[in-house]
Amino acid sequence: MSYPVIRINEGHDRRLRNGSPWLYSNELQIDKAAKALPPGSVVRLASHDGRALALAHFNPHSLIAARILTRNTDGLIDQDFLLRRCRRALELRELLYATPHYRLVHGEADGLPGLVIDRFGDTLVVQLNSAGMDGLAAEIIGALSELLGSVDIHLRKDAPVRLLEGLTQEEEPVAEMSAALSTIENGLSFAIDTAGGQKTGWYFDQRENRAFAASLAKDASVLDLYSYAGGFGLTALASGARELVCVDRSEAALALATASAALQGVEAKMQVRVSDAFAALDELAAEKRRFGLVLADPPPFARSRKDLPQALKAYRKVARGSALLVAPGAFLCLSCCSHNVPEEDFARECYAGIRSAGRSGTLIRSAGAAADHPIHPALPESAYLKFLAYRLD
Repeated sequence: MSYPVIRINEGHDRRLRNGSPWLYSNELQIDKAAKALPPGSVVRLASHDGRALALAHFNPHSLIAARILTRNTDGLIDQDFLLRRCRRALELRELLYATPHYRLVHGEADGLPGLVIDRFGDTLVVQLNSAGMDGLAAEIIGALSELLGSVDIHLRKDAPVRLLEGLTQEEEPVAEMSAALSTIENGLSFAIDTAGGQKTGWYFDQRENRAFAASLAKDASVLDLYSYAGGFGLTALASGARELVCVDRSEAALALATASAALQGVEAKMQVRVSDAFAALDELAAEKRRFGLVLADPPPFARSRKDLPQALKAYRKVARGSALLVAPGAFLCLSCCSHNVPEEDFARECYAGIRSAGRSGTLIRSAGAAADHPIHPALPESAYLKFLAYRLD
């Protein structure tokens, strides 16, 4: 296939040679002809002296101008290419998990930059987050159908990152969706909303961390802040917690948590509070409540690097307010899902918050995302999730 050639500026191919899946616009020779290419075009990347190095999706209007697809410069980016990559991703997930509920494709780490696919049994939710993958929608659907047979496929085109690619935010169902869907995680059934829910409708990345937190919950009262659909708290109930308070400002999210509690037969042990997390922390402190396990999994406070200073203050505030509600000798679990927050900064602010609450303790677990969210070794952004578990004195 004769793809257009985009040359890399002299001295700027080191990151590519070291495995980076991205090249930025200032690293490429973006001339008039390059600017005329449609966003998402497949191009052949070449060194400044013309040696072919990789095939990539190219977007002349994005800061991330080239997303590497393959180092095979004679390859063809078509449905068969997508099928091979998806099959390889599937083989890993089937090795990891006994039930077909997982992140099937995780972007760059699975060799498909800009593509995210979550699997809920026979339902697939596909996020097309780059111009290149958006242009391959039909081929992606074809590859998934060939790989998995009869499945319902739902395209989510509403991620904010699409705007950075010059794309619109919209939804496009490929097949009629079931009115009520559920997923299975750690042996439990959870109600999900794949159309109106956040991201794809569920966060599989916290799977192992939910199981760990639940192991601390026997006979405990549990507070689940930013609970969304109740994944942390309900897993704790299934592991022997005696009661659960879920806090989220979204009524729709708490409705999912309530539906999941009904599926699991534990609705009598769960209370919900529609509230901002900080307001709920103040209210619970005024009520002199204490919990054996407090969980806080907030949305990303730092959506860009400029947000970092305020984000760190917010994480410290969450840690302080949460620590005030932890019973002596009990547990506090804190999460951060922003890649813009360095792990060491998050840990520092969490412990500073704990100390400002007049508490001390030990860190008993530091972890990231589940194994179906693999990390690309040359892309620090893919190691976005931080999870810290403390036992407080």
